[in-house]
Amino acid sequence: MLRIPVKKLKAGMVVSQSIYNKTGGSYLVKGQPLTAQYIQKLKKIGIPSVSVTSTNPNFKLAPPADIVQETTRVNAIQRISDAFQDVENSGHLDVDAMQNVSDHILLDVIQRKENLVQLTDIRLHDTYTFAHSVNVAILSAMLGLLCHYTKQDLALLTLGALLHDLGKIKISLNILNKTSRLNNEEFSIIQNHPMEGARRIREMGSLLPSPAILAAIAAQHHEHIDGKGYPQHLTGDKIHRFAKIVAIADVYDALTSERPYKKAYTPSITHNIMVNVNKGQFDTNLLKLFFNNVAIYPVGTLLKTVYGFGIVTKCEFGRTETPCVCIFANTEGKMLEDPVRINLENEGPRAIEMEISGIELMHFIHELGVDPTMYLTEE
Repeated sequence: MLRIPVKKLKAGMVVSQSIYNKTGGSYLVKGQPLTAQYIQKLKKIGIPSVSVTSTNPNFKLAPPADIVQETTRVNAIQRISDAFQDVENSGHLDVDAMQNVSDHILLDVIQRKENLVQLTDIRLHDTYTFAHSVNVAILSAMLGLLCHYTKQDLALLTLGALLHDLGKIKISLNILNKTSRLNNEEFSIIQNHPMEGARRIREMGSLLPSPAILAAIAAQHHEHIDGKGYPQHLTGDKIHRFAKIVAIADVYDALTSERPYKKAYTPSITHNIMVNVNKGQFDTNLLKLFFNNVAIYPVGTLLKTVYGFGIVTKCEFGRTETPCVCIFANTEGKMLEDPVRINLENEGPRAIEMEISGIELMHFIHELGVDPTMYLTEE
């Protein structure tokens, strides 16, 4: 889908990602056409950009199917928000509610495993921890399923992912959302949250299933395979297998999310960071398996390739680096009389030169005089 600045939105465009408020409710649900009022609201609350299915308001293209149902995601965010607030206020965690959320997420992931992870959602900064915990649980459940874990292990992994940031509930939003560099004291507080989360989980003891494993997930989700993580600088097999999975899901969702101190990275930039820039941080086999099932170039992404400009028409499991594209303009940006459909699996990832988004995307479409999404429905 096409990610464009909010100031370039027009009434009638269809959003391809949901936008959640601080209680977990939706400002906008993916697939919903924008109105002038919605656009003004997005500007008012400070959302810089959103993904739409087409820049042509009259072209009502449906967004890709999600790996979980919208109702599952919204309900999970609301319940996580309520549960974390209870922990902050009383120290009590509604374990039954958390297990119920975990069960619903896992059921959706199992039933909808044919869907690639296509896009993340958008959340306001003060609800980031809650929606992030839900996304990490969804991505962890997906990766655990790919590892052929037992139903019992999947349930434990998903619950542990939901609780992985429990140690953040007492950290001030002024620190979590700080746009400038953290000082030593603030950085120390952030680095303590894995152990604080593990402590809270251990204190619940018999209320939780396998509390030692759940505590290990919380304690170790910022550890790196090469020992350069925190808080204990664990290496390799000293890190619990579930924590290795949650670590991947945690970083992926953080990088693809809008934060006060950074813009949301596209899945392709996130892939490059996690695979090439952060070498040594993750289990390489798990990371490869993860990105085999996450759309690095989601359907609707505009690419410049060695053959010209094209739009991604299909992305398949195991071949996410080399999607199918429809080439509609030559390398100089001149429209072709007859668009050419190419499966880049036969060409390799080096055939992709760059991804076009944001202001550059809008400028390109304006110069072209054609919305490339028209090629998504033509064979």
